[in-house]
Amino acid sequence: MDETRFVEMIFPEQANHYGTLFGGHALSLMGKAAFVAATRRARAPVVMATSEKVEFHVPVRVGELVELMARVTRVGRSSMTVTVDAVSEGLISGTRRLAVRGSFEMVAVDDAGKPMPVAQPPSHDVSEEALT
Repeated sequence: MDETRFVEMIFPEQANHYGTLFGGHALSLMGKAAFVAATRRARAPVVMATSEKVEFHVPVRVGELVELMARVTRVGRSSMTVTVDAVSEGLISGTRRLAVRGSFEMVAVDDAGKPMPVAQPPSHDVSEEALT
């Protein structure tokens, strides 16, 4: 799995007083996407070490979709860099815009919470059972 994607509809409880996606909620969604992408890559428990250079480009309004796309862009011994793009989409118009982009450092950890080596990339073979 090279990229993790999911879509979230923005409702009023996720917005600020301007009617746009609250920055803290955007970071939470992006952190979740980074977590899933890193866990899929490492096939081990992961934790967030840092979030870096999160750039808010355009507001996401209540009623819009936000599609999150997370990709592991670097793998070290125990850490991974995950880049997350959040793209807003007008549900009726179909207009899409890059809303937020950020980078997250995720670390694979063992049962004691200590950094552990990231496994080799998994095979991309899909079994017949997974397709049924």
